[in-house]
Amino acid sequence: MITLLEPAHYRHTPWKNGGGTTVDIAEQGDVWRFGRTPITAPGPFSDYTGFDRLQVLVAGRGLVLQTPAGEIDVRQPFKPVRFAGEIPITSRLEAGPVEVVNLIGKRSDVTIDLVVLTAGKTALLAKGTHLAYAAASPAKVDGRYLPADHCLRIDGAPAMLACAAGVLVVGSVICA
Repeated sequence: MITLLEPAHYRHTPWKNGGGTTVDIAEQGDVWRFGRTPITAPGPFSDYTGFDRLQVLVAGRGLVLQTPAGEIDVRQPFKPVRFAGEIPITSRLEAGPVEVVNLIGKRSDVTIDLVVLTAGKTALLAKGTHLAYAAASPAKVDGRYLPADHCLRIDGAPAMLACAAGVLVVGSVICA
C-alpha cells in the first residue's frame, strides 16, 4: 500500500528538551518517528534512551555532533549517520543553520535504516514501513512525480524502489 504524505498534514512537535521544533512527517506512537528538523542554534540533543537514531543533513553545511567519545561528522549533505539515543550529544554549527531528516526507532520493537537514493539508483525494501521523502527538490520515484517536501509511505510486502530523478531520503522501519 502506498500513501502520499503532504506537508499540510505534517505535525509540528516541540523537542523534548524545549530547544526547537521537529516536523513529524510520519510516526507510530512511541515506537518510531520520521521527521525533518531545523537546527538554528548549537545545543544539546534530547535524550532518547532505548532508541536508535539515524540522521542525514538535507540543507546547509557544517553540522557536527559532539559526544563524550568524540565527534559524529554530519558536515556532508545526504550522508546518513547512526547513533544511540542515550548518547549525550551537543550540536555544533560551523556554517549557520541546517536542516536534517531524522528516523528514530525504539530498539526493542523495530530495526531502522536510512539510505539516500539518487537518479538511477534502486533499493530493495523488506517487509515493513518505508518512507521515500523528496527532501531538497522534486523527485521521480517508480513513475510518480513527488514534489519537494512530499513523502510516499510504503507499507507491506517486499518491493523494489527506483529513483528516476532527484534525490530521495528513504527511511525503513522493520518490526522486531
